[in-house]
Amino acid sequence: MPTEEERPVVLIHRIPALKQPLASLSERFTLLDPLLHSADSTHSFLSRHASSVRAILCLGPSPLTSDTLSLLPALEIVVGSSAGIDHVDLQECRRRGILVTNAGNAFSEDGADYVVGLLIDILRRVSSSDRFVRNGLWPEHGAYPLGSTLGGKRVGIVGLGSIGSEVAKRLVPFGCSIAYTSRKKKPGVSYPFYANVSGLAADSDVLIVCCALTEETHHMINKDVMTALGKEGVIINVGRGALIDEKELVHFLVRGELGGAGLDVFEDEPHVPKELLTLDNVVLSPHVAVLTAESFAALEQVVIGNLEAFFSNKPLLSPVKLE
Repeated sequence: MPTEEERPVVLIHRIPALKQPLASLSERFTLLDPLLHSADSTHSFLSRHASSVRAILCLGPSPLTSDTLSLLPALEIVVGSSAGIDHVDLQECRRRGILVTNAGNAFSEDGADYVVGLLIDILRRVSSSDRFVRNGLWPEHGAYPLGSTLGGKRVGIVGLGSIGSEVAKRLVPFGCSIAYTSRKKKPGVSYPFYANVSGLAADSDVLIVCCALTEETHHMINKDVMTALGKEGVIINVGRGALIDEKELVHFLVRGELGGAGLDVFEDEPHVPKELLTLDNVVLSPHVAVLTAESFAALEQVVIGNLEAFFSNKPLLSPVKLE
């Protein structure tokens, strides 16, 4: 282990709600956390340490704006701890030549498992039938409405990245047919490719949303896409809430113009549209699709690996292309 004097400096950037994870970081790096120095404002803390900070660890979805970046003239890399990086000002990073990394594949398998769980829950009415029993309705109402089988479903995946690819791998053995849309066709992928999401929705029973949130993908699941998916269609979203026009989604679900939805993310977290709370064909969860003890252990390795690679002038483990 390096001595304290030899440890590279890493600035921790987080919102107060996020505690500092990854305890082993302190064994390898000198960590600067403005929130642990209440005597200073964040601005004065960053200004005082600006010349020594070449790397910043951005925890979770903590917003990293151009204003914050402007306080760090020596910054060379933003190490992200989440799969999505829409909370980072990528345009400013690109302008300044600042490297950016994300969680890589650390969350892919657990995120994909959760997608399958949400989909089975919706199709087979697991959560709603649980409420049916717990609320004492079984003796009164008798048989519960039938669900729908997963096998044979046409599944459209919006974003065939690390999570989307793992979702496809899991659903094929169930007998599902897979198609996808992405920024461009993936070389070596045999699943049918659709150039636009509306076309994919029209030929799908289920739409799984797991792409990155950008200016181009904001509200990409809109009224036209939901109409194309149809009254029996199911939407699963583990990407970002703003990928879907949430107001339109609520309208479609309340009017019975969609078959159901499994939602782990929302536009104004932690606030969820109250209309969704009473719908039996909707399963809700608090942005936890990728979070397990195992995925955090994998994340720790990715974060440490990226930081060590940067300070050793070696290739990064999970670089983000700033296009």
